Amino acid sequence: MHIPFNASDRSSLGIEVELEIVDRGTRELVSAASPILAELGAPHPGGEHPKVKHELLECTAEIITGICGTVAEARNDLQGTLKEVTACAERRGLALMCSGSHPFSDWHAQDISPHPRYAALVQEMQWVARRLQIFGVHFHVGVRSAEKAVAIANALTTYLPHFLALSASSPYWAGRDTGMASSRSTVFENLPTAGLPYHLADWGEFEEFMETLLSAGAITGIREVWWDIRPHPDFGTVELRICDGIPTLAEVAALAALAQSLVEWFDGRLDRGEELPVLRDWVVRQNKWRAARHGLEAQVLVDDRGTQSPLRRELADLVEQLAPVAARLGCGDELEANLATLERGASYQRQRRVVEAGGGLAEVVDSLIAEMEADRPGAGL
Repeated sequence: MHIPFNASDRSSLGIEVELEIVDRGTRELVSAASPILAELGAPHPGGEHPKVKHELLECTAEIITGICGTVAEARNDLQGTLKEVTACAERRGLALMCSGSHPFSDWHAQDISPHPRYAALVQEMQWVARRLQIFGVHFHVGVRSAEKAVAIANALTTYLPHFLALSASSPYWAGRDTGMASSRSTVFENLPTAGLPYHLADWGEFEEFMETLLSAGAITGIREVWWDIRPHPDFGTVELRICDGIPTLAEVAALAALAQSLVEWFDGRLDRGEELPVLRDWVVRQNKWRAARHGLEAQVLVDDRGTQSPLRRELADLVEQLAPVAARLGCGDELEANLATLERGASYQRQRRVVEAGGGLAEVVDSLIAEMEADRPGAGL
């Protein structure tokens, strides 16, 4: 099976953000995506807004960028679309927020979006799909060849815990503290084609894998392989899907800078004839679990002999290592902003502080809404 790879400009950037639609009074998730998207799409050809899309659940609206050259361009792109969606939601007494999970809404109560693709997914996956009341942010970074996409995707698995811990924002599920930094990551990986990617030898093996699944009827298209990191043939990118929902565009930009800088760094090393290092599968799996459970306080494995290092230190070292690359890409300030997350805490920590200070889960929702409205982490504390 031949899968063409539509090569992209080096390190081009695209971002997808899944927004939760909530009622300002009850703070519950609200199935309001269809009327919001209909209003926003009315002035556009075919009645569809080019940068606001349905997701699986009717309580979600996904905003996407165009193909951007810099992190600042992508952030401005998102900001313009977010402003449109916010105004439309406010006219209905609704608000928007972005976190890996809603703190207390019941997944049983959520409506599925009116699209045959989603109906087919739920029919086949049943309970596993119905409980996907989770929200994420995805980063696409352009690469110039299929072989590079495979090599870079393999190498990026070493940094899965870095992205997951910085974005972790789903400590609560159905009204209870899960004890996790990211419960979303464990919920999502229950889909048979989600979770950790396989280590692929080359593009030919990627094509062979997809042909097997398609021939077996396990998937109807390659878009149904939802790995934490995957090559995206249509867009000509490597897509990082590991991140929880991220409450502010400032933090989205910080993680976008990390993604873009890492891919650019790997791309340059491949050009110099280097073989990119990849951790063993069982080390990658252990590190993802540790980041999902402990977030920024995780001790991660740095080799297959069990050597451990604080994730905080690994993150600080990585930001320092990538600083020259980020400077060339024009996202040095955004990359450095990840260090501020180490200082003030990721979203899962900020949410728990609301409860520790005497608030309830409704107040956690209020804090997430406030962060998005102010575009400032901690604005709701």
